[in-house]
Amino acid sequence: MPDLSSGQAAVAEAAKAVCVYCGSSNTADPAFIEAAFEIGRDFARAGLKLVYGGGGVGLMGATARGAHAAGGQVLGIIPEFLRGREQPFDDVETVIVTSMHERKMMMFERSDAFVVLPGGIGTLEEIIELLSWRRLDLHRKPIVFHNPTGFWDPLFALLRHTIDQGLTPPSLADCWRVADQAGDITPILLAWLAETGQEEATSNVRLLT
Repeated sequence: MPDLSSGQAAVAEAAKAVCVYCGSSNTADPAFIEAAFEIGRDFARAGLKLVYGGGGVGLMGATARGAHAAGGQVLGIIPEFLRGREQPFDDVETVIVTSMHERKMMMFERSDAFVVLPGGIGTLEEIIELLSWRRLDLHRKPIVFHNPTGFWDPLFALLRHTIDQGLTPPSLADCWRVADQAGDITPILLAWLAETGQEEATSNVRLLT
């Protein structure tokens, strides 16, 4: 990772927490899993706490292992019914909840920003909900996509299509940023957090429940 600016260092010192949405399948492209480990490691080295879905498999597990191996803080949140399928990573703090809704809400409440790695239908559901809440001005937390080999390009095209059809305001396209390389995720995130400050990242949680 490059050296941090004074503003970025201040963000890290404030122990910001970053939620990662990503796939939990071990059949994912090995390059995606390797990049997830790198991103988790970079979070830890920058002093960012990782909040994630609690599983120990796929990109989810790789991100947690990368952060943990580098000495970072990690919080996993997983529903009881998924413990067998997603195999919690027991070396980190893990909260067991009763439902997917509770998991998503806790992940949102405990995080100051979001990073979206390659994932499947569950990841799509999470990011669409997050963007919908942003569209309704319920939060202004930074969102950064990791887009290796153009993985998320079809989603961006669909969102642009809804804008072109007058169904989504053009301003929505300004609420996320994209990085093709794993090593660019943390610098982009730190710069954005330093630029916006706490006021920009606030949310109206009361209206989400």
